[in-house]
Amino acid sequence: MLFVGCAAATVSAGASMSAMAALPMRGGWSLSMHWLAMCGLGAPTQLAAWLGMWSTMMAAMMLPAVAPNLWRYRCAAAHAGASRPMALATCVGGGYLLVWIGLGAVISVMGTALAAGLLERPTLARATPLAMGAVLMLAGALQCTAWKARQLAHCRHWPAGVDVPLPHLFRAWRAGLRLGCHCMASCAGLTAILLVGGVMDLRVMAVVTAVIAAERLSLHGDRVARAIGVLALVAGLWRMAVAITAAG
Repeated sequence: MLFVGCAAATVSAGASMSAMAALPMRGGWSLSMHWLAMCGLGAPTQLAAWLGMWSTMMAAMMLPAVAPNLWRYRCAAAHAGASRPMALATCVGGGYLLVWIGLGAVISVMGTALAAGLLERPTLARATPLAMGAVLMLAGALQCTAWKARQLAHCRHWPAGVDVPLPHLFRAWRAGLRLGCHCMASCAGLTAILLVGGVMDLRVMAVVTAVIAAERLSLHGDRVARAIGVLALVAGLWRMAVAITAAG
């Protein structure tokens, strides 16, 4: 029910954002309006609105991949004799989501500052397509590293067991924070791809959601990660070539 609700809200927000005209920028690209400060809204209100959108989107995107982890934690807690295994699993989910909310706050502040800088400095705006291609290539390279494989393995097989003595709510919350940190690290490259491709583009969100789920749930998740890395490298190289050609 939570996934369906968040997915429906994300689709509605994405459709609303797509109906808004993007701002044409030097260099032949467009800046999405959600990075710009809204008239009449202060910085705290702007951040709160962004975090509401980001949290809903992240819940919709990550629940298919993390739900098996939460279920295994619930089963392990019940097997260990915990009296409230469902409440413990809920605390794990809350800690997990809090990590992604924290990342959303950082992205909001940095993205808003970057958008303001691009509006003030045309030279930076012209270089942005080239920088986007470089980000895609870096994200693709990261997908193919041993570090990515270790983070992904941790997420795929978590939890190996439940802490002894019997888990309580605070320990479950802390476990969710640890899982969220590993997951955020594992998804670093995919998050970069999402930001470059369009953070509120429904097509990009659907593809990234499917990739994250495939990495976690398929028998050969490491191969999926490397395949996506190769595709991102090719896409980044192509985007940089187009940007260089247009600049020339």
